[in-house]
Amino acid sequence: MNYIGSKLKLSSWIKEEIERVVSPDLSNKIFCDIFAGTGIVGRIFKPHVKKVISNDLEDYSFVLNKNYIVNSKSIEDKEIYIEELDVLPLCENGFIYQNYCMGSGSERQYFSDENGKKIDTIRLKVEEWYKKKKIGNDLYYFLLASLLESADKVANTASVYGAYLKHLKKSAQKKLVLESANFGLSQGLHEVHKEDSNELIKKIKGDILYLDPPYNQRQYGANYHLLNTIALYDEFVPSGKTGMREYNRSAYCKKQKVHKSFEELIKNANFRYIFLSYNNEGIMSEDDVKNIMSKYGKYDLKTKEYQRFKADKSENRNHKADLTYEYLHILQKDKF
Repeated sequence: MNYIGSKLKLSSWIKEEIERVVSPDLSNKIFCDIFAGTGIVGRIFKPHVKKVISNDLEDYSFVLNKNYIVNSKSIEDKEIYIEELDVLPLCENGFIYQNYCMGSGSERQYFSDENGKKIDTIRLKVEEWYKKKKIGNDLYYFLLASLLESADKVANTASVYGAYLKHLKKSAQKKLVLESANFGLSQGLHEVHKEDSNELIKKIKGDILYLDPPYNQRQYGANYHLLNTIALYDEFVPSGKTGMREYNRSAYCKKQKVHKSFEELIKNANFRYIFLSYNNEGIMSEDDVKNIMSKYGKYDLKTKEYQRFKADKSENRNHKADLTYEYLHILQKDKF
């Protein structure tokens, strides 16, 4: 997925720095990714640690991480289910088509009419199988993750779902093909949560805490609202021109709340090592983070030049540079 703040291109660097600080051998460590998003960093560490704890408030993230993090054993015949779902007769009156496709009269064009109908068709069938206990949790989340990622590839948006394009772009004109969201195998028993990070941190403990919170005022629940809708497939009245749903508003996106929330998180973290991904354009400055983290142990900072996320260059944000600087703030906690 083309995801704001994705650490895919930075994941090797992050892993190298964590191994440098903690140990090259992490096989007995519990790794926690508490703002997981699409789960890229957790996936990288999954085969190398004893356990991954993944968390994010967004429903699409919960689905993706239930598949990519929790699913660790082979699922028998999973490709047969993918093939069956991909050729079902199309549903004509599903929620996505009725509310997010132009042909229904919704005046919204997040997907072509055919792709909207296919999303509905697959989503309804997966839910039917699950409720009838034809499939279990592992296959359910595998199929939902496959649908989310396949739908995202044909979305008629400029990277995020805050708005749709007036005309179908080339990728949105392609027919949706359901492709497998294949997960990595591992021996660990991993877990995924969908909670406020500042509340969850009081209930968990481990060795390595990785933090990748929102760093500016853009709310992920708004930018990816339609993925949440596909994940939940619930009944609600879409709001306004963009068909928004009610969404979570993170304190980490608010200047007046972020410093207090961040310090509470660090203070309550029952982890020896804490790593924070942030960048030079975040709401908190480099010194803000340093001053907070230094209260709780030995602090260090690593910096890497990084290509700006493309949506930042196309949404009239008037950024002066194509490059940003990614910070990895490091804390070895005194008391935990």
